[in-house]
Amino acid sequence: MNIWGLLRNLIPYVRPYRWLVAVTIVLTFVSSLMAQVNAVVLDRAVDAINALIQAPSFTWGQAARILIAISAILLGKEVVSAVVTFLQRYFGERMHILVSRDLSLAVVDRILSFRMAFFNTGDNETGRLQSRIDRGVMSLSNTVDNFFIEILPLFTSAILALALMFAANVYVGLVALCIVPLYFYVTYIQARYMKGGRRQVFENHQRVSQGILNILESISVIKSFNREAIEGERQRHLQQDMTDQQMSIRRQRYLFNGLKTFLEQIGTVLIIILTAYLVLIDYPGMSIGKIMYHVMLFSNVSAPIRQLHRIYDDMNDALIYAEGFFGILKADHEVEESGKYKPESIQGELEMRDVDFTYPNGTQALHKVSLQIRPGKITALVGLSGAGKSTIVNLLDKFYQPQSGSITLDGHELSEWDTQWMREHIGLVLQKNHIFSGSIEENIRYGNPQATHEDVVLAAKKAYIYDQIMQLPDGFQSQALQLSGGQQQRVAIARMFIKNPPIIFLDEPTASLDAIATEQIKASIDAIKQGRTVIIISHNIGQIIDADQLYVLEQGRVVQSGTPEEVYRQGGLYKEIFDASARSMNADKIAETLQSS
Repeated sequence: MNIWGLLRNLIPYVRPYRWLVAVTIVLTFVSSLMAQVNAVVLDRAVDAINALIQAPSFTWGQAARILIAISAILLGKEVVSAVVTFLQRYFGERMHILVSRDLSLAVVDRILSFRMAFFNTGDNETGRLQSRIDRGVMSLSNTVDNFFIEILPLFTSAILALALMFAANVYVGLVALCIVPLYFYVTYIQARYMKGGRRQVFENHQRVSQGILNILESISVIKSFNREAIEGERQRHLQQDMTDQQMSIRRQRYLFNGLKTFLEQIGTVLIIILTAYLVLIDYPGMSIGKIMYHVMLFSNVSAPIRQLHRIYDDMNDALIYAEGFFGILKADHEVEESGKYKPESIQGELEMRDVDFTYPNGTQALHKVSLQIRPGKITALVGLSGAGKSTIVNLLDKFYQPQSGSITLDGHELSEWDTQWMREHIGLVLQKNHIFSGSIEENIRYGNPQATHEDVVLAAKKAYIYDQIMQLPDGFQSQALQLSGGQQQRVAIARMFIKNPPIIFLDEPTASLDAIATEQIKASIDAIKQGRTVIIISHNIGQIIDADQLYVLEQGRVVQSGTPEEVYRQGGLYKEIFDASARSMNADKIAETLQSS
């Protein structure tokens, strides 16, 4: 991305604030005029004082009038400049803040519209995405700030100063004009030479951000294995790589900046020599005051050069960050597809025919899977870890699209269904459910934002967590993240109860609960199963033994199907899992204990 491409992408976010742009431009022009006052006053003052000194009738009264006039003009100019600068910076900063807000909202809306596959590619890990978004918003909003508060005023002032120099003496104006292209050429070479290094620094920032996030997410594992030193060393290597790259960038920057400063000083020296020579040869219109006049005007011409060291670095950083940021905003192919079919009700009949599915990382999870889920019945998916059970649930909830085969709901392809409408009629409880920052009541009501407090209480009772909530100091207003893992799982189940959908997907819903809680939740789930289409995944035989239909998966293929009793009599994988589960629970001893009591 180049600067023009960057500005083109930013225009849609600046356009809503045209009035701010117009006001800022007017204030910029006034401020630029004020910047030339010192040179004009100094020109007139030096010549007036010089003439007064050489006059035979010199009086201090005349000198006082000149000094008072100079003081009044310069002080008045400073007052006007202060007001104009304040308004200019205020409106420019207001635009910066508003554009920053709009960019943040735009990228959040965009991410929420993406399909799940987007988040499972290597470049879109949570830490990397966060770095791309944070640095993108910061650098792009700073670009707006730099343009209206720094670049526009500086260059407007430079153009006015250059015009005044040409109006006073064309030769001096040409000298000033020749220096500027040289400077910008050096700046252009600098940008090309340093582009690769800037991109590498950005990538290092993403790796460091992801590494820190991994430490925070895995802190309990790190401490339990005493691997603090290993993780610290890994971070030191990442930080050292980034430090080396940053130092290399700094060395290159200071070298080029020194060269540009040298060019600026050459321009000043040439202006002084040329104007002094023109005064010595008594060139028309040239005087001692004009020497100071041209030197000060050239200072206004070279002001952008002095500031451009920092601004151009910021702009080039913005170019790198903008690639990743606008890459997210323009990823139209990642937007989740949605049909328009929205019937009055859902029966809940799901069917998969010859479905193949491969994850973005290349792992094929399903091979020609066919199964039928009857409405109002309980269907269990059984298999060893990695067999493809959760993948089937993800496909049925339209989190992913199969590579081949078809998936239908009530006879219509899932691609035809309005995605949001369909998901409103599906309840999903996972082995590890996400709990949001906020109160317990807010987390339960997430299943139905229109629910009343009474509805929340009823859902909590059905999930057998009401009594534990009421024992907390703040009750339902307690922070949900402070709950234990098992309690958070019950909150997630209560969230499903309050949604009350006709289709329910249960993926190891009681995996993190104790035996008593599991029994309680099973009773609640048994109650909500009535009259609904239920798909359950569980390694707990007690959760699936009463299913109406059972599918056994092995390495992404359906290898057995039927009622639990029929499949058990077939032998094979399900019988092995069932028997192993019974042995792991010491079923014989449990039975003896129950009989003896």
